[in-house]
Amino acid sequence: MTEQPVPGEGPTRPVSVSLHEGTVAALEARTGKRGMSAYIESLVQRQLERDRLRELIEDSESVNGPADQAPVEARRAILRGETAGSSDGAGSGSGSSGSDGGVVRI
Repeated sequence: MTEQPVPGEGPTRPVSVSLHEGTVAALEARTGKRGMSAYIESLVQRQLERDRLRELIEDSESVNGPADQAPVEARRAILRGETAGSSDGAGSGSGSSGSDGGVVRI
């Protein structure tokens, strides 16, 4: 039995897709005619990754319930560089994160 290649692997093959003229014009302006396939390939791979991540989150939430949004938002603030005033006390030594060290479980 032959395994299917994962996204981004295996030989390439031509496919036909329909796009609006404005989308094609913007795509050509960004990539040139010869860069379209690589650009679209990367976009499709990224979307497939996001779809799979969403499925994993949904599976986890069906088993464990939804993630606590307060620590999630605190981590997002840190990633955005907005560490001052975060409500979880990360880095202040006074947080109530318990024994898990503030790990967000999803």
